[in-house]
Amino acid sequence: MKGAIRDAYHATVVVARSSPMKRGEFSTSRSPQSRRERVGAGLCGALLCLLLTTGCASAGRFVWYHDLPRTDWGDNSGIYVIGIGDQIRIQVYGQDGLSTTAKIRSDGRMALPLVGEIIAVGKHPAELAAEFQDRLKEIIVAPHVTVNVDTSQPVTVTVLGEFKTVGAQSLDPSAGLLQVIAQAGGLTDFADKSRIFVLRRVPEFRRIRFTYESLLQNEGGAATFLLRTGDVVVAE
Repeated sequence: MKGAIRDAYHATVVVARSSPMKRGEFSTSRSPQSRRERVGAGLCGALLCLLLTTGCASAGRFVWYHDLPRTDWGDNSGIYVIGIGDQIRIQVYGQDGLSTTAKIRSDGRMALPLVGEIIAVGKHPAELAAEFQDRLKEIIVAPHVTVNVDTSQPVTVTVLGEFKTVGAQSLDPSAGLLQVIAQAGGLTDFADKSRIFVLRRVPEFRRIRFTYESLLQNEGGAATFLLRTGDVVVAE
């Protein structure tokens, strides 16, 4: 962006300097060059505004909830889903050196010796065990892995914007988005009901858009969209 603005400035200066005053043209300034400089500055300002507007055009990107991969939705089956801050125990039968306990980091990952890091947040214990098992097949023969959650943490999210009550909320793991809005006292009179977002940064940043009507009608399961620790709910 800085390079584009610099190029725009140089271009306008060249235009200004190549536009001499016509014979008989009246100028109130003491120096004929000052008028050309003012023209150049004006052109530069206009181009600067255009560049800044273009640069901001890509801001505010989002994905509609119904276009989100189902793997990012969570599971309403009642089976526990691993979250940030959970303490889990990985047991590799017959391989005590590979068995370990770990706390899920704020980036949703954990590590296992010889296997490396793996995204754990949002997965069932059995699902995570199967993933570890597949990776260990490259190292040992017929590995058998189990994953247990020793200590679980409540889901903690932040509510911002046009809600009657904003701030941090602790939720039951099965709580959906509509329940969060209810706990926040609902929307204010100034809220745009077509612009409700969940900001999620794990495993990658997403800005997920909902409408209030879709939540009330539970269109496509919107009302039961499961939140994760670290999510931010925003009403604009």
